[in-house]
Amino acid sequence: MSRPQPPKRATVHDIAAAAGVSRGTVSRVLNGGYVSAEARAAIEAAITEVGYVPNTAARALKMRRSEAVAFVALEPHSLFLDDPNIGSIMLGANAELSLADHQMVSLVVESGRDMERVARYLSGGFVDGAIVVSARAHDPIIQVIGDLRLPAAFVGHPPDLDGTIPYVGIDNAGSAREVTTRLVATGRRRIGMIAAALDRDSGSDRLAGFRAALGPHFDAGLVAEVPHYDYGSGVKGMRLLLERDPAIDGVFAASDAIAAGALEALREAGRSVPSDVGIVGFDDSTWAVRTQPQLSTVHQPAKEIGAVAAQLILHQLRGEQLETLGRLLPTPVIWRDSA
Repeated sequence: MSRPQPPKRATVHDIAAAAGVSRGTVSRVLNGGYVSAEARAAIEAAITEVGYVPNTAARALKMRRSEAVAFVALEPHSLFLDDPNIGSIMLGANAELSLADHQMVSLVVESGRDMERVARYLSGGFVDGAIVVSARAHDPIIQVIGDLRLPAAFVGHPPDLDGTIPYVGIDNAGSAREVTTRLVATGRRRIGMIAAALDRDSGSDRLAGFRAALGPHFDAGLVAEVPHYDYGSGVKGMRLLLERDPAIDGVFAASDAIAAGALEALREAGRSVPSDVGIVGFDDSTWAVRTQPQLSTVHQPAKEIGAVAAQLILHQLRGEQLETLGRLLPTPVIWRDSA
């Protein structure tokens, strides 16, 4: 028994025959050129009649463009799914790219092997640019993109980022300083921090801002270092702070997810929030309003960050001059009941 043949793909010739016009006239319509209103109407009707679908692969080959942009998240797979900020950044970027008729390809890098695979993919011409989230200091992705001269935008600013690659982010140090200062103003005296992701600019800058806010009252022993901005790290970090100083009465958590985990550990220990311990987070994510009490925090405009990162890519693809390589978005403090 012979295998069924796939249906024949409609071509420009089929449209021209159905519309009663030349192939050149059809091509002008498909490529956005001028034709008479009558010819355009006939061609559009013929496209529907013959079921024509543009061959985007052939067009991309001709234009040497894929019309796709990679979203590269350098995080564990579990955090990529659980962290609402990464999801919001991705959605903001995707919405902006969609308006420009570009696709987004999500790539998650968790290991050295992942990095090798992603480097091969980026060098293969499958995407026109890359948005990079959560790059660390001396991250291999920085050199990969630099060597490829691939249009790119980083979310955040690793200290060794090439001075020619644009980035978008927030003032992590200034925001951390401001929310910690508000916490101090509530009368707390023994204030600690659950500090995450100190191998990247966001984590190290938030710790620097916390330290600046406390000044001479900063106690390095009341800084619990954890690897990720996740709930489990918050539980572990809070337990560690309680072991070091049971009299602790204030905590700055480096993210809302960490703060939510810290609240759980405080409940386990029989400590009331905010009467016994005041706690503040960072991000103003969905975690902030799911907790009881709701979190005082710093608002991070994650969707806007993603949208700006996509805009930076699109500007480069259009050959437009960027006004500035770095852009920082505002981060107001949102004060709720946890402090």
